[in-house]
Amino acid sequence: MATSVYDTIRQAIVDGRIKPGEPLSENRLATEFGTSRTPVREALHRLEIEALVERLPRGVQVRETSPEEIIDIYDVRITLEGAAARAAAERATELDRRRLRAAQDAMVTTGSDARARATANRKFHEAVWAASHSATLVDLLHRLNVHLVRYPTTTLEGDDRWSAVLVEHEQLLAAIDARDALRAREIAESHMTAAREVRMSMYAVGGSQAAQ
Repeated sequence: MATSVYDTIRQAIVDGRIKPGEPLSENRLATEFGTSRTPVREALHRLEIEALVERLPRGVQVRETSPEEIIDIYDVRITLEGAAARAAAERATELDRRRLRAAQDAMVTTGSDARARATANRKFHEAVWAASHSATLVDLLHRLNVHLVRYPTTTLEGDDRWSAVLVEHEQLLAAIDARDALRAREIAESHMTAAREVRMSMYAVGGSQAAQ
């Protein structure tokens, strides 16, 4: 039950159904799940460790993330994405390469809906992470990405950026297929640096939050 409560609350935060700054009452959540407060308390503790919620004098609430913190997450992700791409070039199996190609083909056929683009893009990146065969990298990247996907806007709204992403992904696939680890890392780092720059521009003009 504790795991179920944790998974449900966590997904609601990631999906945006529970908003940043929204209070999380143990009593209300226990009533909603038809359980005691103990599994709710355990779930909130796990979410606090993940930095998705925070404990304040007046109770627990969904943690708000500042623009500065989002940019900091990008900076760390640039390094990790580069490491994952390098490892994928060194370790990807034939099945990994087929999955990467399928993910890229799915992106090519994705329409103009921003959230659909973000979902397709995330699946491509997750395929790269999996192809790294590094459990540590996969875990760290998933943890970072959770803090980015829970905001309502995406760097992939613009057609120019979307077209550039498709080209960059093709370049990355070529480097992985050629087992060129250095080139794969460089492409991945450049790719995420470009996403960070788009995000910074979005903050500059409107302060909107979210991420690729």
